[in-house]
Amino acid sequence: MFKKIKENYRHLLFLLVIPMVSSMYPLFNNASHGYQEVITPVDNAVPFVKEFIIGYIAWYPFIILTLAYLCLKDKKVYYRTLASLILGFLASFTIFFIFQTHVPRPEVDGNDIFSVLVRLIYASDKPYNCFPSLHVLESHLMVMGVLALEDVSKRMKYFTIFCSVMIILSTQFVKQHVIIDVVGGLYLAEVIFNSVPGLKRILLAVWKRRVKAPQM
Repeated sequence: MFKKIKENYRHLLFLLVIPMVSSMYPLFNNASHGYQEVITPVDNAVPFVKEFIIGYIAWYPFIILTLAYLCLKDKKVYYRTLASLILGFLASFTIFFIFQTHVPRPEVDGNDIFSVLVRLIYASDKPYNCFPSLHVLESHLMVMGVLALEDVSKRMKYFTIFCSVMIILSTQFVKQHVIIDVVGGLYLAEVIFNSVPGLKRILLAVWKRRVKAPQM
């Protein structure tokens, strides 16, 4: 395993693009342009379950470890998934700027580990930047990436889907997102992941035409 990681470390270094792009997130996490609330009766009926904060936090290692797995298994799928993730960030930031939403949060009391973790998340992430949900968008991209592999076990497929579903559910039960945020994240992930191959062909065609163009 370590030998394989060493052989692929140059490709793995591209994962550093994620914190570079995500560092822009706080710029949009405010209500400077106003905000909308898109809560439905279904959202109001969803209970607050503090224990789901574990799934919410698990999103961070899930994304990095899944991308690393894709890198070791199939470079083509890895770069497609990573490109989709970066484009997903940029598309979401644009939506946050144009259509900012807000999700009311419950008061969380108690000194148990789950309550403490919820308060930490609430304190570090303001209740904006909700539509689409980045947790949902990126988790679904990981599923699409794993399912796109030609040589992958059913166990890995099911494990990835399970983790993704738990993370998506956590966004609802810890009251970080509402239903429409989930729908938006899933839809955007599908659109971007399926568009990347076509976008790549277009960029390559433009580049080849530019290279072949006669010099003046």
